This record gives sequence, C-alpha cells and structure tokens, in this order.
Amino acid sequence: MPIINNNFSPEDSDRIIQMAWEDRTPFEAIEFQFGLKEKDVIEFMRANSKLSSFQMWRKRMSGRSTKHLQRRVSADSRFKCTLQRSISLNKISKR
Repeated sequence: MPIINNNFSPEDSDRIIQMAWEDRTPFEAIEFQFGLKEKDVIEFMRANSKLSSFQMWRKRMSGRSTKHLQRRVSADSRFKCTLQRSISLNKISKR
C-alpha cells in the first residue's frame, strides 16, 4: 500500500496538486522535490481531491508523455519546458 504523507504543509499540498495538474511537470520532478513516487502522487491526489476531480485528472494524465521523463523526445535531467530559451546578453533567443 502506498504511503500517503499528510504531514505536508497546506502550501506544499497545494504545490503538489498544482505540479500534478501541470502538463509539462514530470512525476520525477515531484519525486525530486517532495519524495512522492508516481503511485504516491496518485494516492495523494485521490485523498486530496473530489472524486470527479480525481477521475478527470487520471483521464488527463493517462498516456501523457510529458509526465514521464523517459517518454519525452529529449529527456533532460533538468525539469524545464522545452519552449524555454537561453538568455544571453539580455536578449531572449528567438525561435
């Protein structure tokens, strides 16, 4: 049975939920920051969401390649959006 850690502060709980809903935030980033593996995040969301919200989230997350670093086209060890560009000489690189 997965561990559901309810010892998170309200701010941390809100952040975990926010990161879980974000399309481009991988589960590995949540594990790195809060120590919750994917199945723990699922249990956390189940315990901290309404049933309809949890079901909507699960439907949205299932099969989403951006939620797993291994499924991404270019797995980057840093957790950043691929649309971010490097900033050099106070000019943002253009697409």
